[in-house]
Amino acid sequence: MPRSHGVNRVVVVDDHVLFAEVLQATLRLEGYDVERVDLDDRSMQEPQLLKRIRGLRPSVVLLDLELGRGGDATDLVRPLTQAGVAVVVVTATADRSRWAECLRDGARAVLPKTTAMESVRETLRLIANGSPLPGRREREQLVASRLHETARRHEIRARLDRLSNREREVLGHLMAGRPVREIARVSCVSEATVREQVKSILARLQVSSQLAAVGLAYESDWTPPSPSSDDFTEIWHVVPQPLKESEGRQIGVGRVAASDR
Repeated sequence: MPRSHGVNRVVVVDDHVLFAEVLQATLRLEGYDVERVDLDDRSMQEPQLLKRIRGLRPSVVLLDLELGRGGDATDLVRPLTQAGVAVVVVTATADRSRWAECLRDGARAVLPKTTAMESVRETLRLIANGSPLPGRREREQLVASRLHETARRHEIRARLDRLSNREREVLGHLMAGRPVREIARVSCVSEATVREQVKSILARLQVSSQLAAVGLAYESDWTPPSPSSDDFTEIWHVVPQPLKESEGRQIGVGRVAASDR
């Protein structure tokens, strides 16, 4: 492409070879100098991939987020933009939180792979001319939404961290769908005790129902602790003893531990 357009080289980073080759060929017909990064090297890690991309001296990188053996390319966005490269994410992922993360790290645009080729050409033209890209408000909303989601996750985690070990166990039981009566049974405590523990959990998590507490735990991908060894109960049962010559049949009482799950 003529230098007056402001883009000297476009680099395509995508593990779908057919898609990458078609994109490369189409843009070359438009006059762009286009290179494609070979991702077949199984041993290539993120630092090597980043070095290889930079070595091609791109003005623009068309970057897929899922690179197969190359892993998640999200972490490539920030170092590339810091190096002065205009990053345009072209991806099949529909996870808008990942889109927002890329935009926050400096990507100029995110284009779904279902978008028309004309949209790719128009994006490159606007970048080359130094023109603002359309959808600025949407990009800002995506980034704001991502920041809000991250802040909320941290807040929920902070609340969960305030739970005692026993309260964490009880919350784990609630996540497994066990009612108070069942939790009391497997824990060898009274139902009143479990209700007090649940009440404390709700207060610490600042919610008003067990359902809301469970929802917060799942929302933050919280993992309950492993079941406590205390969730075993000792039961008494009658064990027949051998007959003695001078005595009648003796019945002894023995004690064994058994899971009461």
